[in-house]
Amino acid sequence: QVQLVESGGGLVQAGGSLRLSCAASGRTFTTGAMGWFRQAPGKEREFVATVNAGNKYLADGVKGRFTISRDNTKNTVYLQMNSLKPEDTAVYYCAARWRYSAVVPTTKDSYDYWGQGTHVTVSS
Repeated sequence: QVQLVESGGGLVQAGGSLRLSCAASGRTFTTGAMGWFRQAPGKEREFVATVNAGNKYLADGVKGRFTISRDNTKNTVYLQMNSLKPEDTAVYYCAARWRYSAVVPTTKDSYDYWGQGTHVTVSS
């Protein structure tokens, strides 16, 4: 059984930082993708970042502030979030795809497995 377990969310002031972690078990995703989406209240779930077969890709709205990294030995993906803004407030979901894709997977349908989500609240 595949499980994705996120951690690291919380409450932070604007301008602060948080580091999210997502540990996968039950399957490795070395040749696929592991990434992050977020969903703010009343909004659709949106793509944030992914590591696709070793290549990193970030959504435009977080470039320069967020970084994504992956430790294949731990089957874990991280999201370092700096210079946080109130509009970053959301539930952050880890997602994983086990098949290789030559196209960067940025849609929800591209991923096979999801974590339960971790809350990030940025106060102004």
